[in-house]
Amino acid sequence: MSWSELSARVLTGSKLERHEAMQILQSPDDQVLSILDAAFCLRKHYFGLGVTLHVIRNAKSGACSEDCSYCSQSARSTADISRYTLQSVETIVEGAREAAKLEAMRYCIVISGRQPAETELEIICEAASRIKREIPIQICTSLGLLSDVQAKRLKAAGVDRYNHNLETSSRHYQAICTTHTYEDRVATAKTVKETGLELCSGGLIGMGESLEDRVDLAFALREVGADSIPLNFLDPRPGTALEGYSRITATEALRTLALFRFANPDREIRVAGGREACLGALQVLALYPANSIFTSGYLTTGGQGYSADLAMIQSAGFHVAGITDA
Repeated sequence: MSWSELSARVLTGSKLERHEAMQILQSPDDQVLSILDAAFCLRKHYFGLGVTLHVIRNAKSGACSEDCSYCSQSARSTADISRYTLQSVETIVEGAREAAKLEAMRYCIVISGRQPAETELEIICEAASRIKREIPIQICTSLGLLSDVQAKRLKAAGVDRYNHNLETSSRHYQAICTTHTYEDRVATAKTVKETGLELCSGGLIGMGESLEDRVDLAFALREVGADSIPLNFLDPRPGTALEGYSRITATEALRTLALFRFANPDREIRVAGGREACLGALQVLALYPANSIFTSGYLTTGGQGYSADLAMIQSAGFHVAGITDA
C-alpha cells in the first residue's frame, strides 16, 4: 500500500476501511517512518504544528468500587498509591492556576469511582464555575458514568469537555472489567454528546487485545463522535491484575497512533499514559500523528516533567498551542 496515497484519499473525505486499518497495524517496522509521514500530513492539515498541553488533577484517588484490571485505583488493586477523598474547591482551583502557568490548554479534573455522588458533583461544579471566572483555561472532567441531568449541571457550571474512555473493543471489554459494561460506557459517551459537551474518549492499548480489537476501538470512537481521543499504553503496575503483562514496543505504539489518526483525521489525538515507558527515546515521533500530550504526570504515575516535554516539542520543530488556537 502507498501510505501517502491513503493519506491523500482520507484528506478528500474517504473513510479509512477496515482492511486498510489492519494493514497499518500489520506493517513491518521498516515502514513505520513512512506511515508516520503519511499520518503527519493529516495532522498538519488539521492542527498545523501545534501541540496542546493537558494537565490532570487526580482530585480523588482510590476507594473505587469498579474492578478494572488495569487500574491502580480499582477495587481489586493492591497497588501502593495515595488514597484520599475529594479535594476541596480551593485545592482544585489552585491546580487550574498551576496548569495555566504551564501553558496548558485544558485542565482535567478526575475522580475515582463508578459515578459521582451528589456532594462530589456539587464540589466539582463550584470549582468549575470559579475556574471559568478566574482562569483562562478549558475544563475537562472525568467522573465516571454520567446521567443526563448530571451532564447538564456540569455544562451549566462551565465544564467544556467530559472524558469517558471506551478503553477497548466491545468484544474484549468483559475480559478487563465485570462491574460495568462496555454498553454503560457507550451510553455515557452518547449522553455527553447529546448534552452539548465535547466528548473526550479513547482507550488503553496493550491489555491483551488483538489487532482487530484495536481497529474496533478506533472505529467505535469515530462512531460515537469523540472530539478528543487520548491513547494510553499499558505500563503494568504492581498490584494490578495486569502486572505481569509486557509493554508493547515503541514501533507498535507508533503504528497504533497512526491508525487512530487515519481513522479520525480531524480529531485531537493525545498520546497519554505510558508515553515515556513504552515509547522511550522514540516518544518525540508520537507528535507526528498526535497533536496533544499530558504533561507533568498522570493519575498515579509521574512523567518526564514539563521542562523535558517542552524541550521535546521545541526541538522537533513543534510549538505549544495556546487556548486561542482551539
